[in-house]
Amino acid sequence: MKNLILFLLFTNAICLFGQKDSLQLGDAYLEDQLYFGITFNQLLNQPINVIGSGFSYGVSAGYVRDFSIVKSGKVALGLGIGYAFDSLKHGFKVGDKNSTIVLEVDPSIQSTSSLKLHTLEFPLELRWRTSTANRYKFWRIYSGIKISYNLKNTIEYTTNSILSTYNNIERFNKVQYGLTFSAGYSAFNVNLYYGLTPLFKDANIGAKSIETKIIKLGMVFYIL
Repeated sequence: MKNLILFLLFTNAICLFGQKDSLQLGDAYLEDQLYFGITFNQLLNQPINVIGSGFSYGVSAGYVRDFSIVKSGKVALGLGIGYAFDSLKHGFKVGDKNSTIVLEVDPSIQSTSSLKLHTLEFPLELRWRTSTANRYKFWRIYSGIKISYNLKNTIEYTTNSILSTYNNIERFNKVQYGLTFSAGYSAFNVNLYYGLTPLFKDANIGAKSIETKIIKLGMVFYIL
């Protein structure tokens, strides 16, 4: 992880140096290449017997390559790679049924249960902004899709003062995607992610499949 961050910073520094050295008014230019986000997370479509999802949060950071569509640079495509960590209060218990891992609901563990995710993310954005080659505070609206690949997932909960931990359960959906939207002025931007893929696959509570999805709302900060 440390090496990835250093690589992103080094790559961005090279791009920034070259851009500032050669820009003239009216030229196409790159924008918002590094990002850092903080979100409040909420789980949707939870089984009816799960009592809420509690306080959940996430952080993310990464690099987006900016491709101008018009010469002014005000409309562009952004394609990137990043890392995200999410901690979710989910309400599920891991069980073993006929040597198969299953998910169960246990009200007694819902205040202690957590799902921790380490994820690679690949954002693809259509970008509009009011910036120019020499204007660094501007309005922006970015929308698109984000594809995620889970590197590690951990479910934890406490029963009778005993902590149970399960890593990389087979029911977790490692490849997910969702819609993204960011808007704001200068450094302050609201960010929304709406997951389209269930967190779990081939998982049921009774006869009903678990369709739990994630929504994230927070702030994202962009650096040239």
